[in-house]
Amino acid sequence: MSRYIQILDKNQSRRSFLKTTAALSVAQSAAPLALSLAGMGEAAALTAPAGDYKALVCVFLYGGNDYANTLIPYDQTSYNAYQSFRSNLAISRIFLDPTVLNPATPLPNAHQYALAPEMAALIPRFNSGALSVLLNIGSLVQPITKAQYSKGGVPLPPKLFSHNDQQSYWQSSSPEGASSGWGGRMGDLFEASNSSGSAFTCIGLNGNSVYLSGQTAFPYQLTTTGAVPFNAVNSSLFGSSSAAAALKTLINTPRTHLLENEYLKVSQRSLTAYASVSQAFSKSALTTSFPLANSLGDQLQAVAKLIAARTSLNVKRQVFFVSLGGFDNHTLLAKVHPGLMQTVGDAMSAFYQATVDLGVANQVTAFTASDFGRTLLSNSDGSDHGWGSMHFMLGGAVKGQSFVGTPPVLGNNGPDDVGQGRLLPQLSVDQLAATLGNWFGVSAQDQLTVLPNLKNYTQRDLGNLSVS
Repeated sequence: MSRYIQILDKNQSRRSFLKTTAALSVAQSAAPLALSLAGMGEAAALTAPAGDYKALVCVFLYGGNDYANTLIPYDQTSYNAYQSFRSNLAISRIFLDPTVLNPATPLPNAHQYALAPEMAALIPRFNSGALSVLLNIGSLVQPITKAQYSKGGVPLPPKLFSHNDQQSYWQSSSPEGASSGWGGRMGDLFEASNSSGSAFTCIGLNGNSVYLSGQTAFPYQLTTTGAVPFNAVNSSLFGSSSAAAALKTLINTPRTHLLENEYLKVSQRSLTAYASVSQAFSKSALTTSFPLANSLGDQLQAVAKLIAARTSLNVKRQVFFVSLGGFDNHTLLAKVHPGLMQTVGDAMSAFYQATVDLGVANQVTAFTASDFGRTLLSNSDGSDHGWGSMHFMLGGAVKGQSFVGTPPVLGNNGPDDVGQGRLLPQLSVDQLAATLGNWFGVSAQDQLTVLPNLKNYTQRDLGNLSVS
């Protein structure tokens, strides 16, 4: 993959200048990163090989998913420790028998894990080699040991255990207020590969996310049934078809005023994108069955429909963001969490099957993310905010039936936690993103701009994705 193609334009548009200036002003203290991103937004372009298509799908679990009841220690010694720390929340070991994970390479010291029983739909994906488990991953600035954490003086992600800030840090490497995320920054690099330009490079469902925002790539928001309709133009305006026709004329009439004309261009792009997405949904060849009454499944089904339409939409690289809320389980965890696990497991399994049915399983990689993990120790009938957690990567290119990382020691202020079983992350989000970026086609040099903390790591690629 080539490095950035430098584009020197002596007649830089005012719009381009304003965008760069705005990005720099918002960044304030993060000036070095802002300068790099501004340069990337104006000068960067990577071209995907002809006929090549790849998509990243971030499945974000808002609220902080409880790691200990998602991936449960199963070997007797570890299970005993798990049960002793959360006796009122522990899942009975007998219920875990059907979801025990048997990796191709066994874990050291006879460690075993099982998925939450409600995630049984993912067991065939693991066994077939399409699912990999990331052990103890979270937001970091640089690698850190328990001794360094206890002593202090080592850079840490700001505002640990804060929902908004850690959601943002996962998605952007910056706390709340960040203007771009690493998904959007990867999208910036590949806009030139998409004949449709930026419209369908970064696509989100179920609300906005900083993850998809880049310097030139901006999130295109969808609903689970397709594009958000432009009703005032496509039907009537205030009950009048004549008013709608007049608005359409205004939108299609060029203006001499620079800002007015830019506004019209945005509106025109919205109308064009709406027509393209509506056609893609109406002609979708997707036949895969998705679970009913599953909001995450509905989002992933919409993603699959767009992937099915990748040729007609003229895209080679896409970044998607879907999400599910409800994971801030300070109370009623044993009652609420199993249903969330069922939703995630069924939806992700169906999505993988859709990529198989579409013949693009090796070209689509999905992964889970969340604000943070939670405490191992129970808080009455729930758990509190934590740090490291367990996550999954799913796709045909995943070197699956595997675990990445080392099983953490279960404890309360033990060697691998910072108190109450809050895991001190062993793997970083930056390493996950670099692994995905390498597979996506982002060069090693460009990754250092997309991921500002990556320079602090010797091992940058986790090695569980086949790059082709």
